[in-house]
Amino acid sequence: MYEVRFHGRGGQGAVMAAQALASAAFQEGGYATAFPFFGAERRGAPVLAFTRIDDKRIYRKTQVYEPDFVVVLDETLLDTINVVEGLKKDGMVVVNTAKRPEDVDVGMDIKLATVDVTSVALEILKQPATNSAILGALAKATGLVKIESVEKGIMQVFGDRLGPVIGERNAKAARVAYDRTVVGQTKGHRKLQAAKKWLPDVKELPMGVTAIPLKTEAGLVGPGSFVENKTGSWKVFRPEYSKDKCTMCNFCWFYCPEGCIYRREDRMDFDMDYCKGCGICANECPADAIKMVR
Repeated sequence: MYEVRFHGRGGQGAVMAAQALASAAFQEGGYATAFPFFGAERRGAPVLAFTRIDDKRIYRKTQVYEPDFVVVLDETLLDTINVVEGLKKDGMVVVNTAKRPEDVDVGMDIKLATVDVTSVALEILKQPATNSAILGALAKATGLVKIESVEKGIMQVFGDRLGPVIGERNAKAARVAYDRTVVGQTKGHRKLQAAKKWLPDVKELPMGVTAIPLKTEAGLVGPGSFVENKTGSWKVFRPEYSKDKCTMCNFCWFYCPEGCIYRREDRMDFDMDYCKGCGICANECPADAIKMVR
């Protein structure tokens, strides 16, 4: 049995990637299961998805704790999550990054494949949806399934849900990523630390489970915890502001859903620690003083 664990962010399509991989394995006559794991369904929050592939029926239903392969859809997750936790010594990691394999440190010496699937997605799909393209990289790096099977799996999962035209574009993205994937070896120098978790018992919960600020071993939780959880690393695009064009109409400040734009006396300031690059500010700016850049 082969087990694959996908690390992504909400909205990047890790769940559909796991399903398409399972479909690809089925195309080759194998058995496969795919399922997700996530908490609050918040766009940009870290999520997990899993695929198991075997030549016989699969009865194991737990999460994948000791994967053969790890797929990372967002490079910024490497800074906050131990993506190689439980990875088998002869396993492999596939990372969405513009770096070479030897320049990526996941904390252990391991085979590693890289490809800039974000650029592939923007080129082919016109949006940073990395889930289909990363499957092409996985096929190239591991040989777990053929690229032709990946294309069929994508057409089945993406095409059935989003239409054949979208399915074909995603299949093309997988093929392009397959051709651009670089396979190598990485040396682990970064010290890996387990993420702190707060698992309260009934005595620690507030009365009526009222949301109040709490200081825990895992840091702040509840209202105000954002000061320790800087979410700006989620973005693919960032706003580039032109003070000369700005008329101080404050439209960007008014429409920013994150509240990370500040009005100053003669300019607008953007807090990149929390800006998620949604582009609403640029869309609403009547003076074209904001444009979104990679």
